Amino acid sequence: MEEDIDTRKINNSFLRDHSYATEEGHPSRAILDTGSSISEENPKESLGRGPGRRLLAARVLSALSEEDHRWQGDPAFCEAQQEDTSLDGLRNIIAPLEPCSIPLDAFITDTQQAGDLGDYSTITQPADIISTVEFNHTGELLATGDKGGRVVIFQREQESKNQPHRRGEYNVYSTFQSHEPEFDYLKSLEIEEKINKIRWLPQQNAAYFLLSTNDKTVKLWKVSERDKRPEGYNLKDEDGRLRDPSTITTLRVPVLRPMDLMVEATPRRVFANAHTYHINSISVNSDYETYMSADDLRINLWNFEIINQSFNIVDIKPANMEELTEVITAAEFHPHHCNTFVYSSSKGTIRLCDMRASALCDKHSKFFEEPEDPSNRSFFSEIISSISDVKFSHSGRYIMTRDYLTVKVWDLNMENRPIETYQVHDYLRSKLCSLYENDCIFDKFECVWNGSDSVIMTGSYNNFFRMFDRNTKRDVTLEASRENSKPRAILKPRKVCVGGKRRKDEISVDSLDFSKKILHTAWHPSENIIAVAATNNLYIFQDKVN
Repeated sequence: MEEDIDTRKINNSFLRDHSYATEEGHPSRAILDTGSSISEENPKESLGRGPGRRLLAARVLSALSEEDHRWQGDPAFCEAQQEDTSLDGLRNIIAPLEPCSIPLDAFITDTQQAGDLGDYSTITQPADIISTVEFNHTGELLATGDKGGRVVIFQREQESKNQPHRRGEYNVYSTFQSHEPEFDYLKSLEIEEKINKIRWLPQQNAAYFLLSTNDKTVKLWKVSERDKRPEGYNLKDEDGRLRDPSTITTLRVPVLRPMDLMVEATPRRVFANAHTYHINSISVNSDYETYMSADDLRINLWNFEIINQSFNIVDIKPANMEELTEVITAAEFHPHHCNTFVYSSSKGTIRLCDMRASALCDKHSKFFEEPEDPSNRSFFSEIISSISDVKFSHSGRYIMTRDYLTVKVWDLNMENRPIETYQVHDYLRSKLCSLYENDCIFDKFECVWNGSDSVIMTGSYNNFFRMFDRNTKRDVTLEASRENSKPRAILKPRKVCVGGKRRKDEISVDSLDFSKKILHTAWHPSENIIAVAATNNLYIFQDKVN
């Protein structure tokens, strides 16, 4: 017997958009055979108020658009030379990556915008909205995924002596359709093609490999170049048709002929049928043999060579779904220790697990939670405390988490409170009621480290993104927009006025556009180059060229 859950009991976007059937007993939590569909749950899509309805409308609009719409036009670059000014002129944001503090004022407007920027400035096709951004391990490639299931890979141009300021320019390298819309007929559930996450594997040969996932299926893609083609087959003619063996009188040695460079993307593995709920995270292990995929209630461990089985390492699904109080929001492996991983929850907690302790990591090794101040308790406390992203530092010593209003840095050796807390947009506290009504309060912002773990970056509304210098404790607000990213322009900091008299260079909190938001960002692993996704535009900023 099915029974709908009161979604107002738990203030979470996952539970707000779905209702789940209750069941007796607890599901098996050992090896998951993914050869066939899992039918232990029967989730039902809620088409009522909230993001779920908007996604349905997005799919309808996508179906009405062109059948094979792709990025159009060449990416436009804007480059500028940053002058030496004060902090208000964007000082001390970026310098060469060293253990010392990073100054916040060396970014120039070296921007790239992906997509056809003609009509999209006013009307954005839902399928073109960028849903994930990720640099590879060398930073030479940058991959983006969108709601239309496409993956676009940008390649960095080689540095030229004649044009040294073009050293950070990224041009389109490859575009391919990673996922297609599907429909689960057993559960009457539509599976959208939106790319939720992209993760690169370290390069081992001339080809590149990356993982991409939508709500249900993870795929391993091989991206390779081909500039030669074989000719002179004995059993085939030039058109590829088989020849009559009786007509073959001589033996030819096939040769390779030069051809125009072609970049091919081929799926090497498809990992499907292991998740009943929506996948929110994938993370490659440091052993490069396994990876994990996390959905709202479970985390599975995969081997790259095995597609029909995965091992369930975390399962927080209660026997009675009415007792469900939290969901998994993000998960990531430790960058150096293959046995350690963390996952965050909608309650604002982080659990660190060690796979050496037990096969099923129901019991965490460490539990990170900040005690709530009773004086700040409100109706929205549980919603804004939900963690939307968790990231290990490159050193592996710290964990960074992003909730709705703050970014927090945790030391692995101290569980009771974070060592650093940065306010991203505290001026929105007075707007939480309206943000709840328009569902913006459920937006999931990501956060990233720079290469030396000394600067943190995360997004906000009005196409603003924030940077925090951990050493100097300085911060700055920058804007990614076409108006402020003209050629040779200086990227200037922005300030938000909460109340009272507004200065000329400030913007009122009431004037913020909540439809323009920076949810996805990426930082080059070794240089001061950042990628910022704003709706259907991709902006790339680099530090100034001396």
